[in-house]
Parts: sequence; C-alpha cells; structure tokens
Amino acid sequence: MNDSFSAVMAQLEAGGTAQNRKVYARHGAAEPMFGVSYAELGKIAKKIKTDHDLARRLWDSGNHDARVLALRVADPASMDEALAGHWLGDVDNYILAEGLGGLCSQSPHARALSDAWRDDPAEWTASTGWFIVTCTAEDPEVWTVTELRGVVRQIEAEIDRRPNRVRHEMNGALIVIALRDGNLRRSVLAVAARIGPVRVDHGQTGCKTPEVAPYVERTLAHRAAKAARQAERMARRRAG
Repeated sequence: MNDSFSAVMAQLEAGGTAQNRKVYARHGAAEPMFGVSYAELGKIAKKIKTDHDLARRLWDSGNHDARVLALRVADPASMDEALAGHWLGDVDNYILAEGLGGLCSQSPHARALSDAWRDDPAEWTASTGWFIVTCTAEDPEVWTVTELRGVVRQIEAEIDRRPNRVRHEMNGALIVIALRDGNLRRSVLAVAARIGPVRVDHGQTGCKTPEVAPYVERTLAHRAAKAARQAERMARRRAG
C-alpha cells in the first residue's frame, strides 16, 4: 500500500507543470498541487483502474492533483455516506465538488447524499448535491418524474439567491432534467424562459454557464444524429 501510494505521488509530482498550476489556481484549486494535466491523470487512472484504499490515501494527502485522481480510482460501491461526508468537508473548489458529485452519483447513496447536501447554505456542499442531480436526473431508479417536477419548481424559486457556483449547478440540472422526457422538457423550457440567463462569475477563466434551451436543443440533435448513425450501421450489417 505505502509503496503504491509513494509511487503514484512520485508520478504525479513528475507530471506537474508550473503552467498547469497557474491554470488550476484560476479555477480555484489551492496548494499543495503539482499541476498535472487531465490527460496525464487519465493515463495514471487507467493503469490503476479501481483501488479504493489507494484513493483514500491519495485524498488524505491533501494534494489537489492526488484528490482529483482519488475521485477517478475510488470504488463508488464503497462510498458510504460517512466517507462521502468526510471528503466533502475538504472540498474547496468546483473541480473537486463536481468530481465528488460524479463519484457519489454512481454510489448506492446518490439520492440520499443529494437530498442531504443541496439545500445546505455552504456553496461547495450545495454545489456537490446539485451536481449529483445533474448526473442522475435521467435515471428512473433515482428520480421519479413527479420528484423532478418538484426539483424544477425549487430551482425556479431559489436560483437567483443561491451562491455563485450553486446557480451554475442548478442550471446544469435543469438541462439534464429537460432531457428526461418531453413533458418535463416543456416544463423546464418554460421555467428557463422565466428565469432568463443565469449569471455566474467564473473568474479569470474561459468557462461559461450555458443557456438551457440552446444547450438542450444541441444535445437532442446530437443524440438523434448518433441514433441515426447506429441505425444505419445496423441496417448495413443486416443487408450484408
């Protein structure tokens, strides 16, 4: 265990650059960090695959890059509510908030964690809880359509007064809820029109919060084109 942890930390340190540290700092990441590119993190994670014990060691190191890697190699099935809450207490930027939300969304406790976190007044806690909604809204085993209608009503009522990054995640949740089915989509688009553009300060970055209606339209068009290509391939196989 220790040898593996030390070896991975050495890989991360070797892969870091000063330029990446500057970029990540603009996105809210804090020292200590090495500044490892996402491409390099992906290569390291691919070799590790899933190693929950190592993920815990990486997270506890306090290093930003190690924590991003931890979220990639942790076992979602082993993420109980206590550990998720412990890691949440260390989250101090949107990179880790979305990473933890994505991991928790794959766990058996996704809904419970989202319910516990998204109404919290703390920006990163609520952001993580709302990102779980974004990751799970199309899963009928996590949300019923009726429950999502309630979520949409909550977003309309609260989005303008929630903390900065929470507004971004609520906006993202609206987009995915709209993709669940046609009736929800009509409701979401009506709400989005009433809300108007969601203003989020992304600091000194090129990030933007997308407008709901155009993003939904582009996503549906992409899905339709993909389905058409798959159908065409199937037709060619049957014909051949």
